[in-house]
Amino acid sequence: MLLELLSGHSSSRPAVTVAGGGPSLTYGQLQQQVASLAKALKRFGIQPGDRIAIALPNGLEAIFAFLAASTVGTAAPLNPAYKEEEFRFYLADTSARALIVPANGMTAAREAATDKTIIIETHLDADGQVSFQSHVDAHGSTNPTERESNPEDIALILHTSGTTSRPKRVPLAHKHLLASARNVANTYALDAVDVALCVMPLFHVHGLVASTLATLSAGGTVVVVPRFDALSFWATVREHQVTWYSAVPTIHQILLTRSRRSMRPSGSEQLRFIRSCSAALPAAMMLELEDKFGVPVLQAYGMTEAAHQIASNPLCGDRKPGSVGCATGVEIAILDNDGEQLSRGQRGEVCIKGSNVFSGYEDNPDANAASFTRGWFRTGDQGFLDQDGYLTLLGRIKELINRGGEKISPQEIDEVLIAHASVAEAVCFAVPDPMYGEEVAAAVVLNQPETENDLIQHCRSLLADFKCPKAIHILEAIPRTATGKIQRRNVAAAIAAQRRG
Repeated sequence: MLLELLSGHSSSRPAVTVAGGGPSLTYGQLQQQVASLAKALKRFGIQPGDRIAIALPNGLEAIFAFLAASTVGTAAPLNPAYKEEEFRFYLADTSARALIVPANGMTAAREAATDKTIIIETHLDADGQVSFQSHVDAHGSTNPTERESNPEDIALILHTSGTTSRPKRVPLAHKHLLASARNVANTYALDAVDVALCVMPLFHVHGLVASTLATLSAGGTVVVVPRFDALSFWATVREHQVTWYSAVPTIHQILLTRSRRSMRPSGSEQLRFIRSCSAALPAAMMLELEDKFGVPVLQAYGMTEAAHQIASNPLCGDRKPGSVGCATGVEIAILDNDGEQLSRGQRGEVCIKGSNVFSGYEDNPDANAASFTRGWFRTGDQGFLDQDGYLTLLGRIKELINRGGEKISPQEIDEVLIAHASVAEAVCFAVPDPMYGEEVAAAVVLNQPETENDLIQHCRSLLADFKCPKAIHILEAIPRTATGKIQRRNVAAAIAAQRRG
């Protein structure tokens, strides 16, 4: 089913290019290689329903492995930076029958595999030809039977971040990924002349669906880099005539910081737009990005359970700083604790329905019972819809600070701190308090010297006293996940451990 994305495009058009002098493959070559790799997986004994873990860095191999694995069975991409114990957990939790790794290295993943795991190595030659090799080459069928694809088949299995509980398995069917990729492409009017720079990891839906599958569905070109590199970013944009890129605010902030003392970067004039997703984009940063790079900056909202995109600010139309825009191919409602729909402007839990929204967590009836109400999936995010249907997020419900009964949105305080000229990054969180139950604290990264007291006074000038941080920790860097997300509870725990140490 996913291979439908590759059909209907000129076979001679470039589909995937590896930045830095790597190979470039056309749509015709991409289809041929994926078909060949899918046959190889079947020869190794992989069958429909089998889970195929993938531990590869960004590149052709990662894209091809995902497409081939999802065609034959279910792809389970994993962060190649995991330690052995992490690999052991995820391989066991997904019941992975096979593991795809580079020809050399990835020792932690290999060590975590069991004796029954089929180890498959990728090989890439100078012409961009990817091949699979395995010690079980003779165990499968040399003439495997073809099975008609089904839109209900699970193409991709991912895990939630597990910030407050054990990570949950999110099964995404072909139909979910196809719907989400097309929603993204339609939202930004992507077509065959578009060139997307993929700087997000391909083990996450942001890089996989938004940057890659959406671009391929429109017949455009994906330029993939092994990892984000601020030093070579604009050179890559210029060389490959990139028309858009999508990233987390962390990456946007790094590019801004490097560009603040210089003219508009050469290459930015080629861009049609910049997309931001997977974490809150402060309004001040959005406006500074637009001013510095001279193109629209579109904040979007996505999550794994929706196969990525839920809402986005429009390319043509009003862009509202601080909002994640309007629904894109899904229905959005704000529900109260009893599951009743709230009116525009009222705050509650963001809930969604749509063809890209998954059907439920795997083997987790308790989580499903808590997460679905009358067909609506409860995202766990608090927010509200304005009169124009634009969604504003106020933070994760579990991360709201309850100070003596007052519910405080940490994101509101983040925005105030970011507005200070000395603050490059900020994250607010709850800390235990004997009188109020929870009190407000924050951590910041500075771009010039400033005192904690001055930052607190800045907050007091703009916020009600009960919302003001009682402590602000100045850090060299704020802890993040591999995909650039800030987990407020983890920041609080890291600071507490640092103080104990």
